Amino acid sequence: MDNIERAPHALTYTRASTGVIELNRPKALNAIDFEMVEIISAALEEWREDPEVHRVVLISGSERAFCAGGDIKLVRDKAVAGDHDWGDRFLQLEYTMNAQIANFPKPYVSVINGVVMGGGLGLSVHGSHRVISEKVVAAMPEVAIGFVPDVGVSYMSLNVESHEGRPLPAVAKFIGVTGYRLSPADLLFTGLATHFVPSGNITDFSAMVIAESIDEALEKYAEPFEEASQLKRFLPEIEDCFGHDTWEEIEAALEACENAEFVDLVRENMSNANPASVVATTELYTANEQAVSLEKGLHNEYAIGSVLRRQPNFVEGVRAVLVDKDRNPQFTPERASHVDPTQYREVLS
Repeated sequence: MDNIERAPHALTYTRASTGVIELNRPKALNAIDFEMVEIISAALEEWREDPEVHRVVLISGSERAFCAGGDIKLVRDKAVAGDHDWGDRFLQLEYTMNAQIANFPKPYVSVINGVVMGGGLGLSVHGSHRVISEKVVAAMPEVAIGFVPDVGVSYMSLNVESHEGRPLPAVAKFIGVTGYRLSPADLLFTGLATHFVPSGNITDFSAMVIAESIDEALEKYAEPFEEASQLKRFLPEIEDCFGHDTWEEIEAALEACENAEFVDLVRENMSNANPASVVATTELYTANEQAVSLEKGLHNEYAIGSVLRRQPNFVEGVRAVLVDKDRNPQFTPERASHVDPTQYREVLS
């Protein structure tokens, strides 16, 4: 059976003056694996200096999902077998690709029409144009699997200019610590998305970017998005509660917060979060507020993630969410107040 030929998990080709990356692992919701990273990295390296390639467009061959994240289940399988080196190598390669996208010298257009989680945001948000449809659901849900937000998003989300005309670091920390699911309006408000194109026009939009130009395609198909952002509505509460350096301070601010609707939203989103990941994620975002570059931010993610991947909560979290899917993890300790942040501060220092 292993000798049966199959299509690559990512297709790369050029059309007109465009380099196209098409995610092609539909049964796994385009979860990123070694093969996908190697193919994309090689294509970007080739197109970087190619004078015939004027832009890159990233699309999904699946109607269900853009990219559901990295293949973290395989990382867990290797960890259960005692092989942590495999996960180290995979994430180093993936993070190198994330930096490659961020530093790509030509327009890089991500066309996101469906679910995008974790590693899928790493593939897309570092590019120059992040185009979404109304079908997008996005999140960095790593706290639920005993891990931390990574792929450079913990750094990028802290620094990207929002529709408020400034970065929103407290909102970035809120998204990472709670695993909150962002709506299209939230993505546009935070600046994680740059443009909205209705799903009915996405195929034509992509074709026009590939055949003609980004500006012409945006002029023809991009529209204002009329729905309101919940993150914008709760911005005062988010900045009051999550504009702190430690989880202890955030928890105290939540206890003092008078907006019960907002506090309930936070508690609901964090109901299955690994307490150690909550503390570690807070420390990571605090450190990355001071990081001088994406590369330093990725280094911090790797350092703290290496600690968490070697702890039992990672294996248990991935089991509960992705293996048995019972959504009933048994994390230790059970409360974030019982987690010592020192171990995470040491690797980030």
